[in-house]
Amino acid sequence: MDDLKERLIQLLHYPNVTWTTVYQLLKKDPALSSLNRLEPNDFRQYSQFPPLNSFQNSTSDPSFEFIHEQIHQYKTNDIHVISFFDKEYPASLKQIYQPPWALFARGDLGLLEKEPKLAVVGSRQGTQYGKNAIRVLFPRLIEKGIIIVSGLAKGIDTLAHECALHLNGSTIAVIAGGLYHIYPKENMNLALKMMKKQLVLSEYPPDTKPERWHFPVRNRIISGLSFGTLIIEANRKSGSLITANYAVNEGRDVFALPGSIFSPFSIGTNELIQQGAKLITKAEDILEEIRK
Repeated sequence: MDDLKERLIQLLHYPNVTWTTVYQLLKKDPALSSLNRLEPNDFRQYSQFPPLNSFQNSTSDPSFEFIHEQIHQYKTNDIHVISFFDKEYPASLKQIYQPPWALFARGDLGLLEKEPKLAVVGSRQGTQYGKNAIRVLFPRLIEKGIIIVSGLAKGIDTLAHECALHLNGSTIAVIAGGLYHIYPKENMNLALKMMKKQLVLSEYPPDTKPERWHFPVRNRIISGLSFGTLIIEANRKSGSLITANYAVNEGRDVFALPGSIFSPFSIGTNELIQQGAKLITKAEDILEEIRK
């Protein structure tokens, strides 16, 4: 690990560090050579947004020694860290708003290099209609080598990962919080399975407990890794619509499954179609966009 990467990873573990904190410090000191001489106030002056980690909620003192020990444990726990400056960092992520400074990963890093990737997200209360749609769409998508990217949340996210695994395909989970704090807990076995032959990613240090604001923010990574985002089901206030908005803002394709006008879980997807998202009834509707 080169000096800049090591200092950057160390910086991401400090309390009250935000994306903007890192950006401003890198502007002033591109090598982060003065990192260990900084005082708490040096961090606070840039802390306009929620911090990148939750050490501030810990009783442990996040001293240099404590942080160094945390980082030392990563290799033992098969955790890889890819910094923004590494050649392995996905080019598609560098194009998004506030790309993560690092990706903490467990699993097959080779999946980051493979294309195409499709984000698949939807309601946490996925209906039988949504489940059936995944079962109909996925075989052809997986057959064509599409990697499924989702957020390991309840409902559609879980079904997307599980269906990809069932079809012997590839899938990536981008989680809120760190790798030591899988949420929801009922997806722990799924996450552990994916950490062996698939891939689980987070922009947060592994011991970071998930906070409410982590969930919408991580959606920019889900869409950012992918050429397009497929929304299976979503009500009007669904977090899936945040992912769709990120995709639109980054110039990526947005696909939506149409639904009944009587279902609250189709309100969001139907409105996306009204706004210009591509209506999807079969896998070929997605595949033809890749060929363009």
